[in-house]
Amino acid sequence: MDFVRYADSVRAKLHMGGVRLPVVIGITAVAICVLVAGGVGLASVVAPDSAFTVEKADASDGESGQADPAQSESASLFVHVGGSVADPGLYELAGDARVQQAIDAAGGFAEDAAIDALNLARQVQDGEQIIVPSMQQATDSGTPVPADSGASAVSSGGAVANGKVDINTATVDQLQQLNGVGPALAQRIIADRQANGPFKTVEDLKRVSGIGDKKFASLADSICVG
Repeated sequence: MDFVRYADSVRAKLHMGGVRLPVVIGITAVAICVLVAGGVGLASVVAPDSAFTVEKADASDGESGQADPAQSESASLFVHVGGSVADPGLYELAGDARVQQAIDAAGGFAEDAAIDALNLARQVQDGEQIIVPSMQQATDSGTPVPADSGASAVSSGGAVANGKVDINTATVDQLQQLNGVGPALAQRIIADRQANGPFKTVEDLKRVSGIGDKKFASLADSICVG
């Protein structure tokens, strides 16, 4: 019997000649049973009890970083400027623009504009229309307009010569007394003469951003260079 011979071989290898063969056979059988039982247990640990699957994460779960539509909206706005301005039309302005900036974008006030008929500090709204009335329109409608709102009201020493504003010496406030010149344009006039030197002729005023041929024509009779 093979098992008996195997047990006898084990007894010889372990130098257990004094031990009876039946005892060795029993010990060998027990050892084999222990090894078999241990192998089955190990297999049960390694093998999964149930199948598992790997699911691909839904791509939509990772899209939480998408930009908020409200944040991507444009910061600019559009207004229609008309009436007594140099260049009436539709203009794009910054989102926090004021009425004065809308007027400046349209080339400034025309010569007959009723400047004080509007609140130049009011913040404009997207899609609105700003109509600058003329002096006659403001008078006819009963809108209060100071009688000295024109260029003739300028009176400040050396900044005025023969009733005209000297664009080389006039201050921001004095320049704003000219028809169609607001705070922003007055600042650009002063910044230009500081950067490029005094205006040699009144025509040099056209080198200032925002003063084109139409704008200059409306100012030519009210300005001079000293």
